[in-house]
Amino acid sequence: MEDEAFEQIVNVINWLVSWVAAGAMMFGGVFPYIPQYRDIRRTQNAEGFSTYVCLVLLVANILRILFRFGRYFETLLLWQSIIMIATMLAMLNLCTNVRVSTELNTKRRSFLASDIKDEDVRIPKRLFLEFDWNYFWLWSRFLDYIQCVAAFTLTAAYITYVLLESTLFVETLGFLAVFSEAMLGTPQLYCNYQNKSTEGMSVKMVLMWTGGDTFKTVYFLLTQAPVQFWTCGMLQVLVDFAILFQVYYYSFYPQKPVSHTASHTTSAKAL
Repeated sequence: MEDEAFEQIVNVINWLVSWVAAGAMMFGGVFPYIPQYRDIRRTQNAEGFSTYVCLVLLVANILRILFRFGRYFETLLLWQSIIMIATMLAMLNLCTNVRVSTELNTKRRSFLASDIKDEDVRIPKRLFLEFDWNYFWLWSRFLDYIQCVAAFTLTAAYITYVLLESTLFVETLGFLAVFSEAMLGTPQLYCNYQNKSTEGMSVKMVLMWTGGDTFKTVYFLLTQAPVQFWTCGMLQVLVDFAILFQVYYYSFYPQKPVSHTASHTTSAKAL
């Protein structure tokens, strides 16, 4: 009788642990962005956060979802990617609204046209004929980011559909998904370097990155995961520590801030 009760308790504990682990896997990647989102919303200043981080994670998770069509992986990781995509779109929406509300420039940059003015009533014919790489991922409307993500998803999905039978393509697709995620911190690293400061960046977010990436890398090593997994994981951890070093360096050795009127690239560097 006691053995049965003990076995039931163990089963309940195992069930709880599995559910907690599943929740951590699905939502753990979102937690680092909660303090950053709150800081941006509270201060109405998004310059400390690079939206290229959103670009990296959107690309990585879209490719991971497509990779599942060629090599099956657990549904939990699929939901993780879907939740991360939704989170990055929410971050983009907030950053775009904050930037536009504080931007003095009256020109409006679009995904398919470089300068749409507020007073323009009709959409110019050239809207669908131009694409300015100088303003890539620096657009003035959230809708433009949606259009870009949709265009990338449809293009990548079509290529995947055509080449799905190729083992080389499927493996390359999986590697690109992992490698893209490994480059997650580089936009923030460059943004801090451009600003010569980490002001406006959530240190809590970077600490959560570091903890999560370290855990993943150790897990890959202990489970003898394929080499690209743990090498990309180690690269990701190194980038995280480089950002933390920037926090220390710019705190104790403050640099002269870069003029926000120097160029269009500088004025919109974080977005």
